Amino acid sequence: MSNTTQEKNIMAYETVALDDENSALVILDQTKLPISTELVNLCTAQEIWDAIYLLKVRGAPAIGVAAAFGIYLLAKGIEAQDFDTFHQEFCRQKEYLNSARPTAVNLSWALNRMERVCTDNKALPVSEIKQKLREEAIAMKEEDIRVCKAIGEHGLTLVKPGDGILTHCNAGQLATCKYGTATAPIYLGQERGYNFRVFADETRPLLQGARLTAYELQASGVDVTLICDNMSATVMRNGWVNAVFVGCDRVAANGDTANKIGTSVVATVAKRYNVPFYVCAPTSTIDMNTPTGGDITIELRPAHEVTDMWYEKPMAPAGVKVFNPAFDVTDHDLIAGIVTEYGVVRAPYEESFKKLFERKAGERK
Repeated sequence: MSNTTQEKNIMAYETVALDDENSALVILDQTKLPISTELVNLCTAQEIWDAIYLLKVRGAPAIGVAAAFGIYLLAKGIEAQDFDTFHQEFCRQKEYLNSARPTAVNLSWALNRMERVCTDNKALPVSEIKQKLREEAIAMKEEDIRVCKAIGEHGLTLVKPGDGILTHCNAGQLATCKYGTATAPIYLGQERGYNFRVFADETRPLLQGARLTAYELQASGVDVTLICDNMSATVMRNGWVNAVFVGCDRVAANGDTANKIGTSVVATVAKRYNVPFYVCAPTSTIDMNTPTGGDITIELRPAHEVTDMWYEKPMAPAGVKVFNPAFDVTDHDLIAGIVTEYGVVRAPYEESFKKLFERKAGERK
């Protein structure tokens, strides 16, 4: 069920929220922005799966939190009282949600983390396991906000007041629970009077840069200029861009990254014009079980997103073949640094990631 809300600044809305009383996952429907602001209540596994697949909720961190709330609500509805039966049904629902989108690692990361709550507490009554699942999902949302702010602080050290920044797709607040990843340095800089000049790629074919990034940055008072994807070389050649910040859906062990289609083009152009290209990625997005970018499954999307979606009439000949990958891989040698909540990681990435996760493990003890 969806409802159109009274218009207010888009930054005042929560991207993902839990309505436990009504057993609903509440999301801000990003397919409707910026024309209308609609909150959608998701109560069934099918509704949650559809919302993730259809990009009503999108952005790796937001998908992860939505999955955590979603699997909690589905677990809440499991009537089994013995652990084995409960866990069997939990895993069935988990695998179903995990099939919604293959590239963003935060989806499986969040669902696996929630399953560990079950298995770590299997000696408890099922009712208590459900409560612990609720607590874990809420903690993941709070953690996302802290992580994004930390990424912003570290990213801010890479730029100076007045700099021009280019970003691709939407790795903003709408893709997370607050601050965003690639936009976190921009928002913190805005609060501190850095007066950044931001160029937002429109990001074909789904226009997340035009519909979402430009929208939220403008709503926050940031000096933002929307450009077509094929204009990035021009603004860099003109000397208007001092750094590129993008988000990420998966980081391979060697530092290759998968992000929205077109990101690798931006990275290649940035290399040509000596503009540092930074990937902003929480450690939850780093997948040490994926050796290289070539091992990342790239989601293929329907042809109509390219030929029909944004037009009153089709803008391509009927029956033409369409190749529509949702993501591309940026090779690690094009990346100046990966900005995490623990700091900026640089090549050689295998060694840097090892130290990063050792530090993370140490802090958890």
